[in-house]
Amino acid sequence: MPRFPIDHSDFKPLGRTGEKLSAIGLGTWAIRDYDRAYNVFVEALSSGINNIDTAEMYDGGEAERFVGRVVNAVGRDRVFITTKLLPHRFRDRDTAVKAARSSIKRLNVNYVDLLLIHWPDPSTPIERQVRSLEAIVEEGLTRYIGVSNFTVRELERAVWALKKYEIVANQVHYSVLSKGIEQDLLPYAVKTSITIQAYTPLEKGRVTQVRAIRTLAEKYGKPPAAVALNYVISRPNVVAIVKTESREHLMEILAALGWRLREQDIEELEKI
Repeated sequence: MPRFPIDHSDFKPLGRTGEKLSAIGLGTWAIRDYDRAYNVFVEALSSGINNIDTAEMYDGGEAERFVGRVVNAVGRDRVFITTKLLPHRFRDRDTAVKAARSSIKRLNVNYVDLLLIHWPDPSTPIERQVRSLEAIVEEGLTRYIGVSNFTVRELERAVWALKKYEIVANQVHYSVLSKGIEQDLLPYAVKTSITIQAYTPLEKGRVTQVRAIRTLAEKYGKPPAAVALNYVISRPNVVAIVKTESREHLMEILAALGWRLREQDIEELEKI
């Protein structure tokens, strides 16, 4: 049996909020051609994907402005927006709220759906960081809150420190080639109903060169990238975040949806 039960749904729960996110979301890190990416993102949002991830540090805020353009084209109610603020923003309440307002202004929206601490600030107690994060919810600037790049121990501290709201997501590196979270963080997330947003799930294309993945791609009649993504989204509580600027790559991404690898094939990929 695979290490985790297979999740067959293409729409994953966001924590215990009742929200449903497409199992694959669009990332905006290191976009090279925003005009080209714009058409691809609009098509993706018309094809069943409903969430976009960005951050204030991506291209000095230009990625957030780009997301604002996309949202304006398709309609705010069709996009679940996640953004991330730099760790030093959370050293006090006022700084956090001010940074959130700046992000929202760049996004050209009234609020974001999910706001994350981009990574833990080693110079600030986690308890203070997440209380500053809570202040952003209290100001009506985000609907939900979460973290990114938190270890299981850091995540536990964050969860226990909250007074009014819940951590609903932790965005971390996870792929068929980078399975570290399967040892402790993913089991903890499943137990506590926290969503894992997996970034770099294709390892910048390296997964497509793995023999076991290419063999399964031939078996299923799918692109290798789709097989690698399918492994990730087969895990409970996991959403994959993928960047694309080309329609060809978008088709590979969409090919990961609507099916799941068989148990024995997941077990083979677990051995990589």
